[in-house]
Amino acid sequence: MQRPGTTQWTDNYYRPPFRLNEDPPVSTRNHFDQLLTWIQMEADAETERMADRRMRQTSKDAERTGETLLDLAIEDSEPLLGGRCQVTLVKRNRELGLPWNRLRVGSPVILAKYKDDDGVSLQGVVSGRNQRTIRIATHHWPDGDSFRLDLAADEMTRRRMAAALKLVCQSRGRLGHLRKILMGESKPQFGTLPPIVFSDRNNNGHLNLSQQEAIRFALAAEDLAILHGPPGTGKTTNLIELIIQAVQRGEKVLACAPSNTAVDNLLAQLHARQQPAVRLGHPARVADHLQSHTLDALVSDHENMTVVKDMLREAAELERQAERHTRARPAPGTKRELRRDARQLRNHARLLERQAVEHILDRNDIICATTTFDESMLGDRRFDMAVIDEACQSTEPGCWIPICRSEKVVLAGDPCQLPPTVISQTAARQGFDQSLMQRQIRLHGSEIVQLLDVQYRMHHQIMRFSSDYFYQGKLHSDSSVSDHTLADFCDVKTDCDITNPITFIDTAGAGWEEQAEPDGESRQNPQEAEFLLRKAAELHDAGLPLADMALIVPYAAQVRLLRETSMATLGPGHPLEIDTVDGFQGREKEAVLISLVRSNTRNEIGFLADTRRMNVALTRARRRLLIVGDSATIAGNDFYDSLLAYFDSIDAYHSVWEYL
Repeated sequence: MQRPGTTQWTDNYYRPPFRLNEDPPVSTRNHFDQLLTWIQMEADAETERMADRRMRQTSKDAERTGETLLDLAIEDSEPLLGGRCQVTLVKRNRELGLPWNRLRVGSPVILAKYKDDDGVSLQGVVSGRNQRTIRIATHHWPDGDSFRLDLAADEMTRRRMAAALKLVCQSRGRLGHLRKILMGESKPQFGTLPPIVFSDRNNNGHLNLSQQEAIRFALAAEDLAILHGPPGTGKTTNLIELIIQAVQRGEKVLACAPSNTAVDNLLAQLHARQQPAVRLGHPARVADHLQSHTLDALVSDHENMTVVKDMLREAAELERQAERHTRARPAPGTKRELRRDARQLRNHARLLERQAVEHILDRNDIICATTTFDESMLGDRRFDMAVIDEACQSTEPGCWIPICRSEKVVLAGDPCQLPPTVISQTAARQGFDQSLMQRQIRLHGSEIVQLLDVQYRMHHQIMRFSSDYFYQGKLHSDSSVSDHTLADFCDVKTDCDITNPITFIDTAGAGWEEQAEPDGESRQNPQEAEFLLRKAAELHDAGLPLADMALIVPYAAQVRLLRETSMATLGPGHPLEIDTVDGFQGREKEAVLISLVRSNTRNEIGFLADTRRMNVALTRARRRLLIVGDSATIAGNDFYDSLLAYFDSIDAYHSVWEYL
């Protein structure tokens, strides 16, 4: 069905989300002063948001932000290394699941008694979560019957970023040289390489030509290289091969990413390739199956630790003796000597523990950490190469922390997908949401960029619009996925509509108007939500497991509505994933269903206007992509007009009236 009155789809819709070589270099001092200012603006914005949330602390509306959970109870608890503990929290009403929330694994949180302003607040970290429970690691055992959990400001991370920026400004030598290159004052240099024997065996037995060239390109770089990995191109797999090649050349590598999930992905793939690596960071932020590779776990198993534990036990006993009251008065200075001996034992224990840390770090060529890791753990170590995956999702200050430790840097990511998350809208408008990788492309252009151009995820029709619009038509489908559909995956009739790779269902004229939440922070569309769940049920009835599909939407309110409705129809704990576009970046499913939500007479589309967000949404599906939206609302935007024209051109456009 053709949408009348639309422009014809062509291959000339490319709109890069950034400009190349247009901005003159700014002075180093001004640039880093501006970054420090933005860090403070971000801190102020987060403090203001937390204060506003506290004003609504006993209201259920507090949970609608996704940053607070109310009326929780402790279901289970267990001790962790270093005197820490982990508690599993559920709703006090056990029949309720957790509402949609932004409390991801690794998020800093504050645990406090519910409806008790005078209660003690404990700082912690989210260590695990599902639809019913959330696990928190903290340094103290909580006491109480009912708790609230709030997302907390990460002040330590900001202090680390500020310290790195100040160090960079003052540095000479190698770091000073890298600063000049990253500020556009000098040109990156490339050397020559001997022939390379590639070791990867995960990608049909070999790396494709663009992946091989990307590895050669990065190894030849003396200062800076960028690997641009569009969706499905095996960017992280390519980075693993790059790291292995560097280690085989005798180099030490610092492998980083802005999120704990992305770092865990690097670590898991390294160990799958039998490549030893150590994971820095709070154990609660590391996936359970990777715990044995954390520095904490490796130190705990080190031979020194048997002596350390004995020393600490003896020190504790000496302190108890010093505090013990006896009938006979001890000799003068006895208690002071006991405390001194305990202090010396603790100092010796810390020294042995530090030696264990040094030994483990020295014998490993690869260290994995988030970009904002605790530098004190590394002593004065430097690395031949820093690899930063998902670099476009980090604000620039975060990337400078690993750069300060390295001789050269490789940035990997996709500037055509989501930018860093910035709370301060003022700072974002001024440029804080521009990543270091994006700025380098603007400064140095294509000479530092190697594009991965073969994708192994999507049917070619699902891929084509994003390829033409964002990647100048350079992205291609591997033959193994180019024509795959649900008919190849589950038992459905080949003439069934759901075997088509793409369907757009236009709700224009149906009266499915969006609804704003009372606080105006988000939007939902009940009719679209009900329709989307019905289409998911049809896929399931056709033989596609719920675990192989996902519903993704741009608005948190629509996520909450879909989750609440799906629990009523599918039951608590069902495997159908429902999340925001942001929460699903880096993921994929056999089938993805999207609700655009926006439907109004004012043609307002909100942050749907950020086309990078839609690029993410459009490229999560492998075999089946279904989109529900109101063309009358979105078509006034050039991007969506082009998208609708593309749907017309491949006969994927349908009116909702065909289904009602």
